[in-house]
Amino acid sequence: MTHTLIPDTAAPELSLPLVGGGRWVLSEQNPKHFTMVIFYRGLHCPVCKNYLGTLNSMMEKVSDLGFSVVVASMDSNERAEQSKSEWGLDKINVAYGLDIETAKKWGLYISTSIKEAENDIFCEPGLMWIRPDGRLYLIDIGNMPWARPDLETLMPKAKFAVENDYPARGTSNL
Repeated sequence: MTHTLIPDTAAPELSLPLVGGGRWVLSEQNPKHFTMVIFYRGLHCPVCKNYLGTLNSMMEKVSDLGFSVVVASMDSNERAEQSKSEWGLDKINVAYGLDIETAKKWGLYISTSIKEAENDIFCEPGLMWIRPDGRLYLIDIGNMPWARPDLETLMPKAKFAVENDYPARGTSNL
């Protein structure tokens, strides 16, 4: 069963290998404002290709807004390398090897393949902003390939959030 994430609480642990070597660890990030984690479906997904391509083209602005960024999937190293290379993701940290238990801890929906090109099991998209102290700020989880926030609309909101000390929303347990 997928875990429900609660805004303004500690983000789950996340430590994944990176395409090209090294390891990306959430607790080691030190962004000025937020760490953005984007979970994508994998190499088979043309929507992911377009979405991450848009992100790649925006990385200078995203960095200027004080973000550390990683994109992650349940793909193997080989498939993640292919995504990074073929999709032109030269400005983004691409992580791979997300396991099903960690995906569920992050509240992601899990799907099984319906096409030969898909992995047998993969996560559906998710986008999270995590504060430097490790608390979840923004949580956006979709169960369909095309259910994602528009990055060009979303990213400028970080400046508003920081300048206005805007709190994480959705924290009431009424």
